[in-house]
Amino acid sequence: MDKLTTAYKSALLENYANFSGRLSVPGFWWFALANFLVYLVLLVLSGISGIFFILYLIYSLAVLVPSLAAAVRRLHDTNKSGWMILLGLIPLVGVIILLVFYVQAGTPGPNDHGAESTA
Repeated sequence: MDKLTTAYKSALLENYANFSGRLSVPGFWWFALANFLVYLVLLVLSGISGIFFILYLIYSLAVLVPSLAAAVRRLHDTNKSGWMILLGLIPLVGVIILLVFYVQAGTPGPNDHGAESTA
């Protein structure tokens, strides 16, 4: 649970719009899991009351930038350009390609985007 909250706080508070540097595989997936859980809770609660659907929409907008930043830093860890995130605009195939990039191990040691990430 500590890794989950640490990764989530790091992405939202410390690296809100940080598109430079690198993000390790565990750091990225812990943030993705925490984000998914918050989405899930808000979606379930929106079935109870419409106010939670409004909170769901506000939360979606609030985490858009940190989610993109985390994805770009994850691509940097594999020594790829952050612009590769635009592959996600290709229906189905683009998302699969990005998923493969996200699960790849980062390049050991420093690369074009900075020192190896420990988070």
